[in-house]
Amino acid sequence: IKVLTLCGGVSLGPQIASLEHGAHVIVGTPGRIQQHLRKGSLVLDGLNTLILDEADRMLDMGFYDAIEDIISKTPPRRQTLLFSATYPVSIKQLASKFMRAPQQVKAEAFHSDDQIEQRFYEISPEERMDAVTKVLAHFRPASCVAFCFTKQQVQETVDHLTAKGISAVGLHGDLEQRDRDQVLAMFANRSTSVLVATDVAARGLDIDALDMVINVELARDSEIHIHRVGRTGRAGETGIAISLVAPSEAHRAQAIEQLQKSPLNWDQLDNLKPQGGGPLLPQMSTLCIAAGRKDKVRPGDILGALTGDAGIPGAQVGKIAIFDFQAFVAVERGIAKQALQRLNDGKIKGRSLRVRIL
Repeated sequence: IKVLTLCGGVSLGPQIASLEHGAHVIVGTPGRIQQHLRKGSLVLDGLNTLILDEADRMLDMGFYDAIEDIISKTPPRRQTLLFSATYPVSIKQLASKFMRAPQQVKAEAFHSDDQIEQRFYEISPEERMDAVTKVLAHFRPASCVAFCFTKQQVQETVDHLTAKGISAVGLHGDLEQRDRDQVLAMFANRSTSVLVATDVAARGLDIDALDMVINVELARDSEIHIHRVGRTGRAGETGIAISLVAPSEAHRAQAIEQLQKSPLNWDQLDNLKPQGGGPLLPQMSTLCIAAGRKDKVRPGDILGALTGDAGIPGAQVGKIAIFDFQAFVAVERGIAKQALQRLNDGKIKGRSLRVRIL
């Protein structure tokens, strides 16, 4: 099955070239799909299935007109599937306009207390950033997602944590695709400890073995809270979810309590004491290679360059992620500079490629 990704932040040219060869499945953002439709590089006459994923968030972001325009270019005889974490009035209107006799399937989003421990901490707004640091210093998670509402709050949180010696990266909707790939690769390969993200940017992410979730600010929708918390404690693992609650957010906490039908577990920030020594730094570092899938680079080429001429033991090499025009490989932090120098001095797949450490 040939799958193409059509999203902004990257050049149209390579996407157009790929579309000329056709595809079975196209995954894309509304704006970029519209661009290809206008250029004629994408024709939907043969479409048989249309999927609107994260529909509620697309409407929140103002994509209704774009969705309507795209649907108008599709055949009237098609199957339409709509996925949404919440079901507001706008979603009902969208379904009634573009779907015929739709059937609704609802999956309950509750989680077992045996898998996820939730703790709530009352804070003042001005101590929010220090509270995040205090939580991380006490629990010292290997991987944590901290949820924020805005890209400004994401950046403020990343800057604050970095200044405190905590490895953190930010994920929000304004990131270019290359930067988003980099952030997600670093978090997936455990070369950064904390991913600070907006709800919109984090939707759809598949994160393995997440130790902790922090609600930097309590979710305004109790169902969104359930989805945030559900990022941890998956696949038989246990996790912990921390929520920081300012007085103005007390009504949100009450709504969560009503939805969960059980009392919230409140704790005091003063009970959190720093554990262990030194800064919260991950065991791995990421090397970025300026070539990717379009350059025919494969994971085996990178692993071979590291363990062959570079002389790095395979046990010290972590995950390798290949994207269209760049690749990322995790190595143990202690040998990162050595691996960087040897890759820059040597060759990958017979070529000298630019490599940098992130």
